[in-house]
Amino acid sequence: MTFTLNRIHILSKGQKLINIILLILAGEANFILPFVLARIFRPTVLDVFELTNLELGACFSIYGIVAFVSYLIGGSLADKYQPRYLMAISLLLTSLGGIYMSTYPSYLGLSILYGYWGFTTIFLFWAAMIKATRVWGGTSRQGLAFGLLDGGRGLVSFAFGWLGILIFSILFIDGTETASLLERKSAYQYVVIITSIIVALIAILLIIILKDNDSDTARSPKISNRQILKNYIAVLKIPSVWLLMVIILCAYTGYKITDIYSQYANEVMGYSETESAAIGSNLLGIRIIIGIIIGLLADKTRSSFMMIISFAITILGALIFASGQIEPQTTLLFGFTIITVATGVYAFRTLYFSAIQEGKIPMAVTGTAVGLMSIVGFTPDIFMGPIMGILIDNSPGELGFQKVFLMLSIFALIGFIASYAFHYINTKKVSS
Repeated sequence: MTFTLNRIHILSKGQKLINIILLILAGEANFILPFVLARIFRPTVLDVFELTNLELGACFSIYGIVAFVSYLIGGSLADKYQPRYLMAISLLLTSLGGIYMSTYPSYLGLSILYGYWGFTTIFLFWAAMIKATRVWGGTSRQGLAFGLLDGGRGLVSFAFGWLGILIFSILFIDGTETASLLERKSAYQYVVIITSIIVALIAILLIIILKDNDSDTARSPKISNRQILKNYIAVLKIPSVWLLMVIILCAYTGYKITDIYSQYANEVMGYSETESAAIGSNLLGIRIIIGIIIGLLADKTRSSFMMIISFAITILGALIFASGQIEPQTTLLFGFTIITVATGVYAFRTLYFSAIQEGKIPMAVTGTAVGLMSIVGFTPDIFMGPIMGILIDNSPGELGFQKVFLMLSIFALIGFIASYAFHYINTKKVSS
């Protein structure tokens, strides 16, 4: 099957630098409100919204269900329209949801909001961002492109996290332990409103500054519905797509578990809410380094080889957590293990889409391929929140967390096997 490419217009080095910076800003800003704040301030969020772990997990699940459909129908849009407009509209819609969140809606309202975000953050945005990044990397710098994207996204999350912590520290000089629920709600409201404003400003920057590289397109504005269907069929015939579905599923399961790091620090290690939030935010700082290093290594070796190593590292860290050897007095072991798991998990944020090039997936159907892979790959958005909520609520204390990490080790093992198969298939193609 052939795909028609449009004329290629090469951007200057300066504009390419501006483009990747904007992609980084947009790439993380769109997920700060639904996920990052709840990850860093999880104990606070549970209290101020009066939620159980299961209820918060159900909100994430509703997000995932809507996102599931959005991946499917939104993927082909990236093969048809300019990324900056798709992404900017998405960011603006997401920021409006943040304003609503700052009013502290009921549980029903919060559930609807997460469903809304499942649409706004994915339908117009996700495939457009991945395709724009793939184009930026060209044929030989996919690891660097996605390493910069995810490492940079880690930096953005890190900055937002510390902005929130700064607001809390200014308002609560004596610490959150002495603050009333009303005071904590007021502080978190400031965090949400300021974040929403920043997200909207980034959307405006995309429209004004981001330049579309025509090579980012194997895109045809006149693409027909019949051609879209043919693209889906063609993509489903590529073995690498199916393996990447499984790899992303297993890797993203690990990423979803980062939602409970701050809660683990608070409930098992005995850290205060501010200290626990700092743990979550600092781990995002590690993501910056990991993304860039793994990206460069992937370009020097192969993305699939680095995925095998990353799954092995994840298995090691998950099994240490699951063993129950970490206790409040084993601070060094806790630090080592959480960094180990974070290293394995964050590596995949760079690897699973940089592997698209290695998997010989045509540029013209990148958006379609990303949509299909994401349908399966990001289903942890649907099931991980409720499962973690049930395990932690039904087994209070460290035991619940042990069960969560045991589950992670199983998924990581499956991902290890799928990564080896992906590596074997694509290495064999090259050698033949």
